[in-house]
Amino acid sequence: MPSSFTMLSKRLIAAWAFFTLCLMAAGAVTLVLSIVWRQPNLLRNLTFSNFDLTAGTVLGIILLGTSVLSIILIILRGRRPLVLLNWLLLLDGIAILVIATFIWIYTLHERNNYHAVFGRQSNATKIMIQDTLRCCGYFNATDEVAFGGTFCPDQATAVAANSFCVTPIVQFADKRLNNVFSTIYGFMAIVIGLFLSSMCIIKKRQESERFEKIDTKRASRFV
Repeated sequence: MPSSFTMLSKRLIAAWAFFTLCLMAAGAVTLVLSIVWRQPNLLRNLTFSNFDLTAGTVLGIILLGTSVLSIILIILRGRRPLVLLNWLLLLDGIAILVIATFIWIYTLHERNNYHAVFGRQSNATKIMIQDTLRCCGYFNATDEVAFGGTFCPDQATAVAANSFCVTPIVQFADKRLNNVFSTIYGFMAIVIGLFLSSMCIIKKRQESERFEKIDTKRASRFV
């Protein structure tokens, strides 16, 4: 076994490896979904903005980068590489909390937030949304409505339908945003687990260094 793993128990190494692989998987999933979700999809594109997906891409790269660096840093001898790893994990934790909290706060005012999002869409996109969700306008039949398509061809039909887009849009978005920020918050468990595993390894290496110094002093007395 390499000298950098001297005095480390198999359980400690297994715990560190487990959390490192989990962090790598979290980064990979975040990055892949941030890329895949950019593909054309009427309601999903309405739910997630380019800013959201860019933030997800950055977070995925950060988590993947940290997991790869952790493998390199643990191979190196001494405590300093793992101290550096823990600082990186601290930054990862901050990024996770900022992004997840931003999404959570956004969900607190979804009805108004998606009113603005719906209003920014082109008339063609609004018509497709209205036909898909079978609704006319956002809060009412005259609010951000776009006439055309099969469900809202004109004002009279829109008023008679008495079906507004706010509820189906918010229901669709709320479920997905809740899943996203809950999952991102869950990444904190991985970061904390790897941080604690790293701290234990640092402690073991500190003890190893102390014993090496004692052995060196004892050996020097017999020279």
